[in-house]
Amino acid sequence: MNKKNHHYSKEQVLEKLKKYCAYQERSHHDVRYKILEYKIYGQDLEEIITALIQEDFLNEERYAMAYARGKFNQNEWGRIKILQGLKSKHISDYCVRQAMKAIDPDDYLQSAKKIAEKRIKQKSLPTLFERRTDAIRYLTSRGYEYEIIEQVLAEVN
Repeated sequence: MNKKNHHYSKEQVLEKLKKYCAYQERSHHDVRYKILEYKIYGQDLEEIITALIQEDFLNEERYAMAYARGKFNQNEWGRIKILQGLKSKHISDYCVRQAMKAIDPDDYLQSAKKIAEKRIKQKSLPTLFERRTDAIRYLTSRGYEYEIIEQVLAEVN
């Protein structure tokens, strides 16, 4: 049945959300939005979130770590883009800092270097200046800090 036309009890929604959270890590923001889709509001909404936290289905720090690790390892995002993603999910500053600390600095540099080398080889721009500018623009769009980009490009060229 469609969520919009069916009324679920608080207990039914809690069970559905346990499955939703067990499937993959979720942010409090995502879970709150999902509860609202089931037309659960106010005190009941807060009680469901509290129950999920107490039963360890919902953990903001664990979500932040998984998000940062996944976006860095799979998508090769830089810290800036990961930070923006976490902020868009309304993750606390403490959890964001913990997630950023979890990214190994050596792996981070290697990732930026690999992306820069690939981008420079991929683009057949005539001058070194144009290739370098393109790499800077690309790495910036991937969320890497300018200082890291400069350091990596000095090694690549």
